Amino acid sequence: MGDILFLAHRMPFPPDRGDKIRSHHILKALTKLAPVHVGCFAETDSDADHEGELASVAATYSLPKRSKPVPFAGMQALATGKPVSLTAFHNTKLQDWVHKTIAEQDIDTIYVFSGQMGQYVPDDFAGRLLMDMVDVDSAKFEAYAEKGGLRAMIDAREGRLLSAEEERLAHRAQHTLFVSDAEAKLFKSRLKDTSGVEASALRNGIDTAFFDPANSSPHAELAASNGPHFVFTGQMDYQPNIDAAERMISSILPGIRETFAQAQFHIVGRAPVAALLAKDGKAGVRVWGEVPDVRPFVAGADVVVAPLTIARGVQNKVLEAMSMARPVLISPEAATGIDAKDHAHFAVEASDEGLIARAIELVSNSGAAVSLGIAARRFVVEQQGWDAMMAPLAGLVGMAPPKEPKRDAA
Repeated sequence: MGDILFLAHRMPFPPDRGDKIRSHHILKALTKLAPVHVGCFAETDSDADHEGELASVAATYSLPKRSKPVPFAGMQALATGKPVSLTAFHNTKLQDWVHKTIAEQDIDTIYVFSGQMGQYVPDDFAGRLLMDMVDVDSAKFEAYAEKGGLRAMIDAREGRLLSAEEERLAHRAQHTLFVSDAEAKLFKSRLKDTSGVEASALRNGIDTAFFDPANSSPHAELAASNGPHFVFTGQMDYQPNIDAAERMISSILPGIRETFAQAQFHIVGRAPVAALLAKDGKAGVRVWGEVPDVRPFVAGADVVVAPLTIARGVQNKVLEAMSMARPVLISPEAATGIDAKDHAHFAVEASDEGLIARAIELVSNSGAAVSLGIAARRFVVEQQGWDAMMAPLAGLVGMAPPKEPKRDAA
């Protein structure tokens, strides 16, 4: 086979948030199969600082800075009838680079990571196209719209237009990938025309050597106070994470503190919005913002929580905490796409009352909590390693996986 063109909406280095973790490991797996040319966006100074790592794995690359203001992207979207998600990620420099790369390199396969990047695939490209939607973005915006509020009309428009773009890309691609079987099934159920659409899961893995409890000690501040400590990690300007944190603060933590008056809720992740920062230091809430390493906070947690009400795909934060052998308390939405079992590997509750009761139960019965954490790590180590998850890639790009060498009989 020829070379691979890999297009991603964010720089795959450093792998420090959910989508970048997935794109990072997919890129690494693809480079084992063929030379890979990478087109992606830098959004932060940290992205630019890691350009050398991208250069070390890419045959060639383009890394423009994505700096288009969202309001401007919104006006462009209204003027062109396109989703805001597409106009926000449109860049003439990257588009020109894609055309030049296809013209000058032996590109056999284009791997598109995230639906926003499908706009860069030329209509006349005759090779193999793999669309990694990750999750069903249009369904996420529809869920936002159903919540009402000032953004409801904007979100409804975005969901409708993205749904049409997702269907167009699925018919254009040889294969469309999602992070879980549930997302693939949801996507196909929403298509107006399913003929010729191949959709399946390429599941996320976890770096169990990095997220190993043996390699990290609890954060000093958590270790120094009795707690109990409840920890939530994630990108804290992302609306589903904001909603989950607000739910924990307003509806779950107060119920826990009726039994454990010193219970603390720690929000760990970059870019916390002003509404969350305003709650820092009040009623047991700590907002840490960006930290160099989330593992000490996870290690110091009595319980890691993820009370998400809107969730697409597989939650890396859940897998990371399970790999760290922590007891994990989550909503059914946060459990989607993870084949672990309630009571055996994690605790799942839908209602606020149920989450409060299970939290109190886990803190009160430390032996059961430890056993749950041990079982969680065993599950992740045995079933969720990245090498195993990326094994189907060779076949998807049209390359048979290497055969094991024959061994002479002893």
